[in-house]
Amino acid sequence: MKPANSILSGYGTTVFEVMSSLANEHGSVNLGQGFPDGNGPDDVRAVAHAALDDSPNQYPPMFGVPELRQAVAQHNKRFHGLDIEWQRETLVTSGATEALAAAHFGLIEPGDEVILIEPLYDCYLPIIRRAGAVPKLVRIEPPDWSLPGAALKTAFSDKTKMILINTPMNPASKVFTRDELQAIADLCLEHDAYCVSDEVYEHLVFDGRKHVSMMNLPGMRERTVRIGSSGKTFSLTGWKVGYITAAPNLLTPIAKTHQYLTFTTPPNLQRATAYGLGKDDRYFRGLADDMQRSRDRMQRGLKEIGFDVIDCHGTYFITVDIRSIGFNGDDVDFCRTLTIDAGVTAVPVSAFYQDNPPRHFVRFSFCKEDATLDEAIRRMKAWVHPS
Repeated sequence: MKPANSILSGYGTTVFEVMSSLANEHGSVNLGQGFPDGNGPDDVRAVAHAALDDSPNQYPPMFGVPELRQAVAQHNKRFHGLDIEWQRETLVTSGATEALAAAHFGLIEPGDEVILIEPLYDCYLPIIRRAGAVPKLVRIEPPDWSLPGAALKTAFSDKTKMILINTPMNPASKVFTRDELQAIADLCLEHDAYCVSDEVYEHLVFDGRKHVSMMNLPGMRERTVRIGSSGKTFSLTGWKVGYITAAPNLLTPIAKTHQYLTFTTPPNLQRATAYGLGKDDRYFRGLADDMQRSRDRMQRGLKEIGFDVIDCHGTYFITVDIRSIGFNGDDVDFCRTLTIDAGVTAVPVSAFYQDNPPRHFVRFSFCKEDATLDEAIRRMKAWVHPS
């Protein structure tokens, strides 16, 4: 038999699927995968339900329904001060992952170099390699997750087509500062490179920090592909409604790629997302405040157990150093042992690096109900400090 595609078939099952399967097998509290408890805002779901009956359920426009594209443009103005032409600069995709694929397949030629910052969300590298690009990896590491300026500068060259950034960052929970983003922008301008900016956690930023969009930095308006997600903004990860904002010279080839990937996205979910993006400021403040409260609850419990907890600036995730409780194995051993013996599941941070990863850090997801977090802490306390 002739072989399948050597790039994608060479990847194993994602760490999230592996750990979730182990969690199911052992009845574990699964804090490995980042999806919220609950069912999303009632009013947003009600609009989606009504749109099933009140609106056509046939193919919507390939670029997305006008209501959502207009809402995306207005959202950019409201939260980022960006003036966006909705008819030329917005595109709806079937989730942020499809947005990432369309962006890279549409803009990359085989042999182009693309810079990525480790630790990496799991889909980034397979997409970029499948597009034919040569990945150039720059790494940040716990506990401070600082961006290494010299290594970043070295990674850029005349072959650099783009850099892919994620802020707020999964899995590091880092919110890039304006100065860090400016350093990236300066290099993009120097080397005539694009930036694909994965900003799906834009409304999940804590402790008074501000999310800065790469698109807002001088010279980057025409060079940035900005990606958002209803899944993270409305805690509706199963809907898979993403959206891209980009200048026409970038959006045109991305849209041509999108038409051959998914072509379109369920129209009722698009209309409900459009409604959601127009919700008042109380909703967006409340989203961050509620998630910060969950972070604080989880953080207190982890510290009481004895973990060294790394600062979490945003997203759904919190990272701990397993050496602080006297565990002598690596992070993979710890996650297996924790699932089987304690009944709580985390994800090893080493899974998000390619080579020589840090081996003593694990990530917990805290986008869960209080009772779920409390039960996880109770089980881990009983395991670490048996009576």
